Order: sequence, then C-alpha cells, then structure tokens
Amino acid sequence: MHQGPWNVLHVVANHEKQVARHLSIRSVEHYLPLYTERSRWTDRTVALERPLFLGYVFVHLTPQNRLPLISTPGVIRILGNSDTGIVTSDEISRIREGLASGCILRPHPNIHVGTPVRVRDGVFAGIGGIVTELRQRCKVIISLAAVKQSFSLEADLADLEIPCDSTSAVDYAFAHRSAMARA
Repeated sequence: MHQGPWNVLHVVANHEKQVARHLSIRSVEHYLPLYTERSRWTDRTVALERPLFLGYVFVHLTPQNRLPLISTPGVIRILGNSDTGIVTSDEISRIREGLASGCILRPHPNIHVGTPVRVRDGVFAGIGGIVTELRQRCKVIISLAAVKQSFSLEADLADLEIPCDSTSAVDYAFAHRSAMARA
C-alpha cells in the first residue's frame, strides 16, 4: 500500500462507484469515502451508501497508471498538478478512521464569509445575498437595489444554496461591496 499523497480524479457525478469498480479491475489504488444514509422509498426505508465528495475519487498516481486513469469510463480529468489537487495521506487516513469509527461525516456546502448565496425556503426564497457571518446560523446581507439599502437575514445553512450562475454571484458580490461601502 502506497503511503504518499493522493491525487483527485474529477468524475461524472453519481458515477463514483462505477469509476471505483473500474479502478479495482485495473489494479489502481484508490479510495472512495462513502457514508450511509437512510432513504425513504414509497414502500420501505433503505440504507444507501453515498459518496462523501460528490464527483471525486482519490487515487495514487504513477507514470504507469496515468493513461489507465484518464481512459477510465466516467473520469473527467485528474485535478491539479504536483503542487495543487493533492490530498495528504494524513487527511485520507483521518477520513477513513472517522468513517470506520462511526463518526457522522456528511457532505456540506463550502460556504464561508463572502460566499454569494440564495435563500431556498421561507419568505425570502429566491433572494440572493452574501454571507457575512457564520455561527450556528448564517448571517446574509441582502440588498434592495431600488432604495440602495441593505439588511441582514439570519438563516440556517440548510436554507441557503450557492447560485450556479456566475453572473448572479457577481451581482451579489457587487451589491455586497456597495452595501459595505455605504456602511
């Protein structure tokens, strides 16, 4: 077993397990962290294993397995180079040990202060803003362009989403900068 850093394969979302099977057949050392989640179907409740990192599989990259990796069905690309796109063996070990010991690890959006977000539910559903504070709840600044004023909203992280389109993010960031300049 190789102890060096792990490279990251970007794979087609929801094809992580298929990619992992192909890598096993090709004898490529890989790791796909999975967590168990209960899902309710119409006739029963089932336990499903889902990837902790949607769209990613970790591999040990060697000159010999580079071509088999990029030609594996479902693989989009190998992330980064020798300086970026690398995960340390210590990080992978901690994830493995955490999952094996029963720690509850779940995917979480990469939200930090300054992230443009959109409110999913409630009175402000569909409204965008910028995260300004993270505690148990998240503080989002929302601008009302017509009056050139802003207000803050405290919301649970589960009630926020990161907009997919970059133009929205730019608009939110501009509105936030304008609001902060007026403050």
